[in-house]
Amino acid sequence: MPRITSIHHLALTVSDAAASAAFYRELLGLQDAWQHDDETIHVRLLGGDGFLVGLRQYVEHEDSRFSEFRTGMDHVAFGVESRDDLAEFEERLTGMGATFTPTADSPFGPVIVFRDPDGIQGEIFLPETG
Repeated sequence: MPRITSIHHLALTVSDAAASAAFYRELLGLQDAWQHDDETIHVRLLGGDGFLVGLRQYVEHEDSRFSEFRTGMDHVAFGVESRDDLAEFEERLTGMGATFTPTADSPFGPVIVFRDPDGIQGEIFLPETG
């Protein structure tokens, strides 16, 4: 299992907490850590190798897709340690049927760009070390 090396935790507002939890569990190899459901919010907390992903579905929240062109978050990038890790994530994304671009070299290092079920943009990133 490739090891994420950066980000302590990430909290995202999503349209379907269960679907998003399934996506991030499968992609990042996370485990269920905690959940809460009531009439206003559905929360899923997933734990990994030194970091957490929190997913919040607000029951009365406007249901709209993510856009990096609106004010707010542009994307999140998960760091890895090697090109082998990038290759494993490409295989995993392919197996999941997820939307992604294959590993591409950027000025800062090789990166895979993916979209989660709400269209939130994420990256699997190998930082340049030299």
